Amino acid sequence: MWDYSDKVKDHFFNPKNAGAVAGANAIGEVGSISCGDALRLTLKVNDDTEVIEDAGFQTFGCGSAIASSSVLTEIIKGLTLDEALKVTNQDIASELDGLPPEKMHCSVMGREALQAAVANYRGEEWKDDHEEGALVCKCFAIDAVMIEEMVWANKLRTVEDVTNYTKAGGGCAACHEDIEAILEKVLKERGETFDPSAAPVAKPEPVVAKGPLTNLQRIKKIEEVIMSFRPQLMADGGDVELVEVVDKTAYVNMTGACNGCQMSAMTIAGIQQRLMEVMGEFIKVVPASQMPKLVTIEEASHA
Repeated sequence: MWDYSDKVKDHFFNPKNAGAVAGANAIGEVGSISCGDALRLTLKVNDDTEVIEDAGFQTFGCGSAIASSSVLTEIIKGLTLDEALKVTNQDIASELDGLPPEKMHCSVMGREALQAAVANYRGEEWKDDHEEGALVCKCFAIDAVMIEEMVWANKLRTVEDVTNYTKAGGGCAACHEDIEAILEKVLKERGETFDPSAAPVAKPEPVVAKGPLTNLQRIKKIEEVIMSFRPQLMADGGDVELVEVVDKTAYVNMTGACNGCQMSAMTIAGIQQRLMEVMGEFIKVVPASQMPKLVTIEEASHA
């Protein structure tokens, strides 16, 4: 379980500007739900001054992704597009009083969504710089250009650093050798020597577990996480409710517009990911329709 700042927790439990902006004239979409993180940033830009008058986000991902997206919208409101483009992923993380190294990729996703939205407003084609033959991490579709940029901008030194900031190498690990080659190249340009055994940057002290949760504590935490999803879902006419908790399985009902929606399975997966992050243990989230039928004494006697 990671150590989060109070600001991260606040933006996670009380996200600012969640949902799409009405009348948005700039939209930036980055990430992939299949890779575990996706962000859609919408902006209302004044056509005369290019000032960002309003900003909203819709994200599929962990608590850090929500917090990073939330604080980004707060940072850029009132800025001109050129001023907003100067916001870095480190600015996003700093505004949150820091992110765990393993979650820095969430701040990077926010920065890219902003770049994509500005390009969309200006009628430009935004690309994430994937060049044919330059794809390094096939698991998360991360290219050499992005890795080099993150190594330079954040003074990364190890493969673990690169994974923390980009997710590259966090899957099958087949690309670790290629990542090491990029690190060796960039560090040489910086006048440094690549050391595979070097310690990663800004590694926090591990959080000591406080012992297993009681069933009552587990239910309360599950309810808190599910409640944090509701404002976003309700804004789109949907909702989610906790039906039952059996051991480490939570059964939920998707209601309103979420009932039967193709995205409901992704929402449930997002809730499960968030629960595991917040609680530090494996929690399974499944639709209530899959809940095992309880057998009554009368039914059992006729069995």
